[in-house]
Amino acid sequence: MKKYVFAIAGATGSVIGIRVLQEIVKIAEVHLLISSQAFSIIRQETGLDWRCVTEEDVQGKVRKSLHSENIHYYHEMNLYAPSSSGSFKTDGMFIVPCSMKTLSGIANGYTENLIQRAADVTIKEGRQLVISPRETPFSAIHLENMLKLARLGVRIAPPVMGFYHGPQTIEDMVDFAAGKILDLMGIEHDIFRRWDK
Repeated sequence: MKKYVFAIAGATGSVIGIRVLQEIVKIAEVHLLISSQAFSIIRQETGLDWRCVTEEDVQGKVRKSLHSENIHYYHEMNLYAPSSSGSFKTDGMFIVPCSMKTLSGIANGYTENLIQRAADVTIKEGRQLVISPRETPFSAIHLENMLKLARLGVRIAPPVMGFYHGPQTIEDMVDFAAGKILDLMGIEHDIFRRWDK
């Protein structure tokens, strides 16, 4: 079974992150990291209240919500978590959504929490990192940070909507963005209709 690190940072778009996560847990073991700011956004955008006192309680809620035992949750300040070490082998990492604070920390090698440390490890070990930066408009600072990461091989996938697949609902639009993110890691799915002339 493949193994991924999956992070949800404190930006709008957690609904897309959770959609991606729903697909990944079908085929892989997931080491889940959620920033403290993201919990309230997740609740607002999806109705899922995953806030708890202990890592074990959060993990239990997430596993129940996503109907999967393939999820291992770690608090953002738990730098003893496996994903903080390069010796912990994974098939890559996702950050969906990625806040500008998280993006800046990664781009500048500043690892104040587990999400940033795990991303730093992913880059230094030459593993695939996919981030979905969620901000609009982007400032020159945001773009420079993304360019720096892109030059290191990080795949940048803002949740930009496509309309050629004829979306009828918000869920269709979420599936499109989630599907494009999954594509970047080579994960097979059928959650949106692909271009076909």
